[in-house]
Amino acid sequence: MATTQAPTPSLAHRGKKIRVIGTPLDLGASRRGVDMGPSAVRVAGLEARLEAIGHEVEDGGNIAVAIAEQKKEGNPRAKYLKEITATCTKEAELVLKTLEAGKVPVILGGDHSIAAGTVAGVAEFFRRRNERIGLVWIDAHADINTPETSPSGNVHGMPLAAILGMGPPELANIFSFSPKVAAENCVIVGVRDIDQTEKENVRRAGLEVFTMRDIDERGMRTVMEEALRIAGRDTAGYHISLDMDWIDPEDAPGVGTPVRGGATYREGHLAMEIIADHGRMTSFEVVEVNPVIDEHNQTANLAVELILSAFGKKIL
Repeated sequence: MATTQAPTPSLAHRGKKIRVIGTPLDLGASRRGVDMGPSAVRVAGLEARLEAIGHEVEDGGNIAVAIAEQKKEGNPRAKYLKEITATCTKEAELVLKTLEAGKVPVILGGDHSIAAGTVAGVAEFFRRRNERIGLVWIDAHADINTPETSPSGNVHGMPLAAILGMGPPELANIFSFSPKVAAENCVIVGVRDIDQTEKENVRRAGLEVFTMRDIDERGMRTVMEEALRIAGRDTAGYHISLDMDWIDPEDAPGVGTPVRGGATYREGHLAMEIIADHGRMTSFEVVEVNPVIDEHNQTANLAVELILSAFGKKIL
């Protein structure tokens, strides 16, 4: 009688040791509320649901963050930059320690300015091993403004510029090196809302950018395969920075800056499933979940589902 042998799980889907880190920062945005994002994602069952698919999860708690009401915004071209840099520096150190402990950091934001800290920590870990990382920036926005080009002065529109060494210098020079990621290994996916003054920064940086039109015309699979090839070329792997406003507001209403015409629910899952299949993700962050304007924690629930797909959950 023939016996059916269970398939061997691929390396990409074997159980990982994960440390969840909350960075409840909302100083980078005008609209308040994303500081509650980490709590909302935890309430949606992140830890238990990751453990249910075979991972070992530890919650590292939240990084202490300054409260806007207790601080002065400072330079109107880069509001709360001092406080944001301090938070990102603490976060970078914790991300570095997490990787040194052999754990995968999963960062819960907060606004997208926290990415300057996350990527600094990941890049420093691999730099000490004479390796470099790639970056997949999945977002409705390019976030590559500088204090000179930003129409609002909100720092959550500047982290990618900091990561690429374009400024602001305080954020760019965490761990005293810059850029954190080479432009040829950095790719933006799903962008659909770029400030007029920011477009020149995108061109100057020389990034590969896949807009929502590219996804419409070429399909999510083709776009993600190419994005991961770019981020993975001659790197130790790549960090995934997921802004929930990448998903259409129909499925993710509770985000800091919603923009119509985003990725669908299924496109979001497909992108994460492809990341899991490749097995080269070094670290993951999800940002801009705003429970204040969400509906029944729908956006935080979806954030958890997308994290699960990125960490190997399959339909079958």
